[in-house]
Amino acid sequence: MRLAVAAALLAGTLALGVVFAGQRTASGFDAAAAGVVENWPALLLRVLVLPTEPPVVLAAMTLTALVCALRRRWAAAAFVLAAPALAVAVNTWLLKPAFGRVYDDHLAYPSGHTVSLVSVLTVLAVLARGATRAAVAATGAALTVLAGAGMVGLGYHYLTDVAGGAAFATATALALSAAPTVRRRRRGPAP
Repeated sequence: MRLAVAAALLAGTLALGVVFAGQRTASGFDAAAAGVVENWPALLLRVLVLPTEPPVVLAAMTLTALVCALRRRWAAAAFVLAAPALAVAVNTWLLKPAFGRVYDDHLAYPSGHTVSLVSVLTVLAVLARGATRAAVAATGAALTVLAGAGMVGLGYHYLTDVAGGAAFATATALALSAAPTVRRRRRGPAP
């Protein structure tokens, strides 16, 4: 099931990327989305973007991997580190240059800030159990929406960059979670 969801999300990322490849201006949809948040207070927008910043993302990864290691859940610890690293690397070195969508002076699709945040959030959801999993997924979705609003409002990304980044990050983490060593070792207590 996870691989099917991952494949669908990857297909969505690629399809959206093809639609906006080489674009240097906002589509009608992206311009409308920007219009909703462009007048929000700058301080609020900066706070909303904070969870996507590298120190925050790296701290969350490190803490989660440490908890997994302390519980001797080595496959889970490796998953915590590998999924975001792979998602960010593929996004930065393959997807962004392939699609060539530019916002101001930087490659924008898929959003790297979103990829880093959502890959970690997806890892946390995969490692969680029962009702905790639903709570982590709901919190992660809310954080992603709020961070996306911040990035659009600050002029870092178009909304479709955020959507593509979220889909790609989720696809990558779900695909890696389906690896036999991660699935076999997940039977222990959640971190």
